[in-house]
Amino acid sequence: MSLAPFLIAALVLAITPGPGMAYVVARTAAGGRAEGLASCLGTGLGGMVHVLASALGLSLLLAQSALVFTWVKYLGAAYLVYLGLVLLLRKAKPPAVGALPAQGSRRALIEGVVVEALNVKTALFFVAFLPQFVSSDAPVTLQLLLLGTLCVTFNTLADVAAVFAAQRLLAADGTGGAVGASGARARWLRRGSGLTLIGLGAYLAMARRNA
Repeated sequence: MSLAPFLIAALVLAITPGPGMAYVVARTAAGGRAEGLASCLGTGLGGMVHVLASALGLSLLLAQSALVFTWVKYLGAAYLVYLGLVLLLRKAKPPAVGALPAQGSRRALIEGVVVEALNVKTALFFVAFLPQFVSSDAPVTLQLLLLGTLCVTFNTLADVAAVFAAQRLLAADGTGGAVGASGARARWLRRGSGLTLIGLGAYLAMARRNA
């Protein structure tokens, strides 16, 4: 199992602002910190649904054909490069999430689970991303479950940090300068993340070709 490259990629993806982070921030703006944290927990649980499905499905795939599983790994490396290019080419405008009504922590939790569990993009991400870091010499199902759980944990922790940051900004007066600085940091983070993912994807593809 390629744990070090996985940790780099997972951490970079977790801290890069995206639609999921924008959603929990919007929930925080609508219903406060409790609702924002509930939505973080909900999306985390929904993400675990995809982890379980990916682990079971990809394990069956490896059992049927090691060659197909190898090609899935190559596609995963290409997917990392694609994600990096998307980050580099994305405009400075952050992901837009419409104004959300306050609905209470319990409903925010349930909505987070449902929205993330039904997110087709999340399912495709885990299928493309996780296999490239596993080895066929060890139990694949356990590796996929471990890597997927780590990925969901990193994403959830990043979302929780975004909730607390959003609460501070919402509670402060005259935060225009802070928001502007935050936007500049987000742009540099996006560029650095994009270059990191492109380099990592190319490294993984070359490593397998030379193996």
